[in-house]
Amino acid sequence: MSDDWDVIVIGGGGAGLAAAVSAAEEGASVLLFESETELGGSTQLSAGIFTAAGTSVQAGLGIEDSAEKFFQHYMDLNQWLLAPGLIRAFCENAGPTLEWLIELGVEIPTSISGNAHQPGLAQAGVEDVWRGHVPKDQGYGLVQTLDKARRKHGIEAILGTRVQKLIKEDGRVVGVVADDIEVRAGAVVVATGGFAQNPELVDQYFPVANKAGDDLFVVAAEGSRGDHIRFAHELDMPIIGDGWGLIMPTVYFQRFHHWQSGFPPKSRIYVNQSGRRFMDEDASYAVSTGIIDQQGGYGWMIFDENARVGLAPGYADWNPERVEEEVAAGNTHRADTVEELATLIDVPVATLQATVNKWNEQLPNGRDDDYLRHRTLRNKGAVGNPDSIGTAPFYAAKILPSELVCTHAGMEIDSTAAVLGREGNPVEGLYAAGEAGAGILGLRYVGGGNAVANALTMGRIAGRNAAKFTRTSVSDAAVHSFAHA
Repeated sequence: MSDDWDVIVIGGGGAGLAAAVSAAEEGASVLLFESETELGGSTQLSAGIFTAAGTSVQAGLGIEDSAEKFFQHYMDLNQWLLAPGLIRAFCENAGPTLEWLIELGVEIPTSISGNAHQPGLAQAGVEDVWRGHVPKDQGYGLVQTLDKARRKHGIEAILGTRVQKLIKEDGRVVGVVADDIEVRAGAVVVATGGFAQNPELVDQYFPVANKAGDDLFVVAAEGSRGDHIRFAHELDMPIIGDGWGLIMPTVYFQRFHHWQSGFPPKSRIYVNQSGRRFMDEDASYAVSTGIIDQQGGYGWMIFDENARVGLAPGYADWNPERVEEEVAAGNTHRADTVEELATLIDVPVATLQATVNKWNEQLPNGRDDDYLRHRTLRNKGAVGNPDSIGTAPFYAAKILPSELVCTHAGMEIDSTAAVLGREGNPVEGLYAAGEAGAGILGLRYVGGGNAVANALTMGRIAGRNAAKFTRTSVSDAAVHSFAHA
């Protein structure tokens, strides 16, 4: 029976679209399945920031960088718990993938960006070389550009169709079953996203997220149900990355991505359960969750009335009225003095007062001897120093890791994005990328743009290699057939 398609891609988010387009560029016929009614997945919901080294954007700003430096930083931050060969392949291909996206039409201006929503080059995480490439129109812009390329190549996308299983014959994956119909292909790319929307899989593979309790909220796409885990179990393939994922610290009442929720006031202090300040309030989420974990799992955000009334209007969570509602509900604490606030949150009065006094002596004057937040604010393009925290009443809201963004457990892949079986050898005809293809996203999320860069870079690698595998297989079959004619 001849193959119906050269390549089938399961999932139409950033990884799946990159795989489909890159496979088509290799001359493959491609069919894409998407479980939801529109393409885009979690990539479309993201800020679209893309981490890469040695790019034209960096060069245009006079910034010297290389894949080698990126690799060293990536491995060090993850304590060398990841496979060096795979990470090196990712770091070497992230830059060329960004250039590919620019050629397709993604706009990233050669300018410095102060945050993940201003197009240009931003500081992605705890890095000495800025690598966060922020595209125009965010993740939506990335998806629209890739989808335009998909349509240009005539790639059919079947929406609202969840693939039921993979077909494996004689050790090789040869297609899928969807709507109870077998669809054959020379190779299959699994790009189904993570499992953040599947509570049972979160319990099993990322239970630390449940520490947030009722404060936990998920910002991953609705299709992030862990189909890749199901496929792996059905074919008896290993799952790696158990216990790893990205859960970001937020105030307890936040329920959306920050560009919907809004942003906490610049003038705020994070204190631990002893009333002491313990971190740079704007530290990258590459490390901030770990810092809060070391303080007993939560801290208190302290701010004053001036900060509350100065919140920008129009956001879902961080607005003056919402804070007032949380106070009325008894969830956010409010007091007329710092001393009274300390009593409400059960921290030593003298300690909290000393913490506020020290913060007021330094940050409004443009310095932070202990946590160097003045440098972080400068990198974010903040205008002016924070105001003093001294206008009554005073507020305290709990901050903890509660925003579940992505999960890192999935099918093990090698540097070609081929899925590995239990013996460590590639499963013929099967590739994976994004959250479904584990091994890139590790113990520590490297910073803004890590997941998007992983999805699109490994998606591109997966698509190209799936197409090449199909072509080689067909050629080998023809030679074999001729030899036995």
